[in-house]
Amino acid sequence: MKIVADRAIPFLADVLEPYAEVVYMDGDQISADAVRDADALIIRTRTRCNAQLLDGSEVKLIATATIGFDHIDLRYCRRAGIIVTTAAGCNSAGVLQWVAAALAMLARTDGFTPQERTLGIVGVGNVGRLVKEYAEAWGFRTICCDPPREKREHLGFVELEDVMREADIVTLHVPLDNKTRGMIGSEQIAMMREGATLINASRGEVVKTDALRSEHIRCILDVWEGEPDIDRKVLDKAMVATSHIAGYSRQGKANATAMSVRAVASFFGMPLIGWYPPQVTPSERKPIEWSEMCHTIESYCDLATETRRLKESPDRFEQLRNEYDYRNEYF
Repeated sequence: MKIVADRAIPFLADVLEPYAEVVYMDGDQISADAVRDADALIIRTRTRCNAQLLDGSEVKLIATATIGFDHIDLRYCRRAGIIVTTAAGCNSAGVLQWVAAALAMLARTDGFTPQERTLGIVGVGNVGRLVKEYAEAWGFRTICCDPPREKREHLGFVELEDVMREADIVTLHVPLDNKTRGMIGSEQIAMMREGATLINASRGEVVKTDALRSEHIRCILDVWEGEPDIDRKVLDKAMVATSHIAGYSRQGKANATAMSVRAVASFFGMPLIGWYPPQVTPSERKPIEWSEMCHTIESYCDLATETRRLKESPDRFEQLRNEYDYRNEYF
């Protein structure tokens, strides 16, 4: 059997080779010709999986080593009988710690304590749950918006408009789909308090670029509409600007690769169901005091350095992302 894999997926080399021919390619170079006789694909967001790529192929399984799936035409895959798996939840702690670094920077800049701020969380899934848990432990008042969860679980979550109006800081953790694409525009930004901060570590297309140019708010951004071709005015304005690396921890990447290998192994009957990269030590969630986090987070997640790199060389967005030195999770 044949597997085509994105060469940028870490820890994957030589894992599947005893059981399959594995062809490694740059994600944006994976073509219809390359996948025509492939049985499975292991990809990232840079590979668009649609009819143009997959028509006439032998592909039976697509394992994306990402939490999102907006790069995959799920409707087409269902019609074609192609199974799609994601690595949902793989990098939740990595994104949590990127958000924690952003909150610590804001607190240093503005001179506040968590008890003096309201944090709005839009999307309370794998990442948003962790952000809520830790933020409340640190003393933030949180208000949350997640209509699908509210409909199912009746948790007392509020509407998006309430979050935008009440919160001093709004952080976005939603998937990209037809309902969330462009959900934050000029109207929503205008609802925010003067000088409030919008954090986006979900998907760039969730927020309309024009809205981010507003001087009404500050923004902290890891994701960008149209990346890697990012808006220079928004980049210049951003307090924090990173190259879509919020979830780029060693453990998050190891989790994603392990989940992709597990999906392939399960589907094709390979003895790799419990495989995990031996060079990575899995992390465990543990509490951390606000003061300790603020004193230690920069050595693990240095947002100032990454911001400087991106602002100095925005044309190197993809290179900065691919060459990022995965950080270790520590709480």
